[in-house]
Amino acid sequence: MLYLVEKFTDRETAVLISKFFAIDIDRDSQSAFILFNGQKDHNDEEVKQAQEYIEQNFEEKINVENLAGKFAVGRRSFERRFKKATNNSIIEYAQRVKIEAAKREFERSAKNVNEVMFDVGYSDNKAFRSVFKKITGLTPVEYRKKFSKIAESAGA
Repeated sequence: MLYLVEKFTDRETAVLISKFFAIDIDRDSQSAFILFNGQKDHNDEEVKQAQEYIEQNFEEKINVENLAGKFAVGRRSFERRFKKATNNSIIEYAQRVKIEAAKREFERSAKNVNEVMFDVGYSDNKAFRSVFKKITGLTPVEYRKKFSKIAESAGA
């Protein structure tokens, strides 16, 4: 089925469908299939604006103090509101956004891990790999092998 979807649409759609239906005969975890779309089903407008800021500026280092200052809210109060609204701390949310961007890069490009790491705002290779594995359950290389059309073409 996925072959036909890819043949008649594109690789990106096939990957999206495979993630949606979690199709992988050898899986021992669902983590690689998770699509992070942000948790915006809440009514806190400042938190929604902060989420949008993080999503639009994921390649930057997110400073909680500065982010709270943008919305004229105290840091601790803003952190509590953010956690209550999204179920993630501001830093966890930023990490998830960065890793989602990295996943898309691995699916669509031939960039190496370091290039993708820098593109999404990480400068520490070990930290990037650790967060990536924690969120997806796969290393960046394993993720690319599983979901990239480019990796598939190179292996053929």
